[in-house]
Amino acid sequence: MLPTAPSLPPGYRSRPVNAHDIPAIHALVAACEREVHGRVQSDAGAIAADLSRPGLVPESDTVLVLDRAGSPAAWAWVDRRSEVDVHPGHRDRGLGAALLGWVESRARETGSDGIVQTVPEADTAAVALLRSRGYRPLATAWQLEFPMPVEPAVPEPPTGVTVRPFRVGDGPAAHALVQDAFDEWQQRRQAYEEWATHTIDRPAFAPTQSTLAFSGGQLVGAALALDVPGSGEGYVEQVAVRIDHRGRGLARLLLCHTFRAFHRASRSSCVLWTHSDTGALDLYLRVGMTVRQSSMVLRRDLHARSDRGHAR
Repeated sequence: MLPTAPSLPPGYRSRPVNAHDIPAIHALVAACEREVHGRVQSDAGAIAADLSRPGLVPESDTVLVLDRAGSPAAWAWVDRRSEVDVHPGHRDRGLGAALLGWVESRARETGSDGIVQTVPEADTAAVALLRSRGYRPLATAWQLEFPMPVEPAVPEPPTGVTVRPFRVGDGPAAHALVQDAFDEWQQRRQAYEEWATHTIDRPAFAPTQSTLAFSGGQLVGAALALDVPGSGEGYVEQVAVRIDHRGRGLARLLLCHTFRAFHRASRSSCVLWTHSDTGALDLYLRVGMTVRQSSMVLRRDLHARSDRGHAR
């Protein structure tokens, strides 16, 4: 059976996404980010990573909506989680509701019992639409920032710990460290290829600003960083410390090294995202970071009935 196609407002058509669409989709997402946050926060590598998720089949699990001129107006993908983005110039025309309907139908076709969306709390229209369709809060995600008007100080490492930047060949050990550290809260372990697509294989990966900590010749901590083009700031994608080395100040040490490396690369601030399930917010606040913005993680039970929201 062919996947259900979205029912779109007049003047729009849709097709599946292909790899050639990534730059145009990133431009669409960047326009959404500027509208809500006043700045671009993503890179094309993030789009490519989402499209390479295991189990996601672009021909059936993605939709690109085009206007009469053939320009991207919206897009969506679904694979356990989902994302829907509507260009600011095409909002309030029903595209958001149409794509949410498609996401939910496609999730049911694949046997999912629920679907998760993450939206900025500042995008009140998107939050209202999701709530009207039966989505309920599941968790909170925060973006934190660390302004760097002067070069950040770096603490001395604990006895027996050495620190250096990421090098070629460090990938497998970093992957194992991150997956072990994230086992406490993530739903599944990522295979190496999937993890690398989101981190060290992304064009924006910044090895010089990524910091690794070693004890007895073994990797015990990592801060993996991205230098997102056009953002003007550093980005920490992942921070992980081996469980038997926690409580020694390694997370702070790793972050401070990465902050300093970005400052020396002429970045004025450094940011990262954390999730309420990780319990790491207090750690980042103690380091001196502050919350810049937050997003809501919402879930809809696909077995429950809910009223349809107004088209957006």
